[in-house]
Parts: sequence; structure tokens; C-alpha cells
Amino acid sequence: MARAMFEYTKTVLEKVSFNLELFKKELEKSVKRLLPYEVKELYFWLQEFTQNKPDLNKCLLLVETNKRSL
Repeated sequence: MARAMFEYTKTVLEKVSFNLELFKKELEKSVKRLLPYEVKELYFWLQEFTQNKPDLNKCLLLVETNKRSL
């Protein structure tokens, strides 16, 4: 079940990536919902996904900050 939530999160983030505010909002929600090891996976996925999207790349800090506190 948890894996399904991780996959769903990636799908949602891909769909809202056209809007920085929506992306940040969905990212914040997903960090709260996912398990700690999934947040780490999400961070690695975000690095790859935002590599050529400089405006979204800033959102890595959101996950990085939460990842450290886990």
C-alpha cells in the first residue's frame, strides 16, 4: 500500500510541475504523508526530475530539510 502512495505522489508532482506554487504545495503534502525511507527516495527522484527545470529545482530544499529531521 505504501508503495502505491509513493507512485501516486510522483504522478501528481509530474502533473502539477507546470506551476511552481502547486508543485510546492503537493510536495509539502507528500513529505508529510510518506514514510521516512520514501521521502529519501522522493529526494533522489526529484533530483533527477528537476535537473533541467531550474525553477522546480529550488523545491529540493523542502525535501532536504525534512529529510534531515527524520
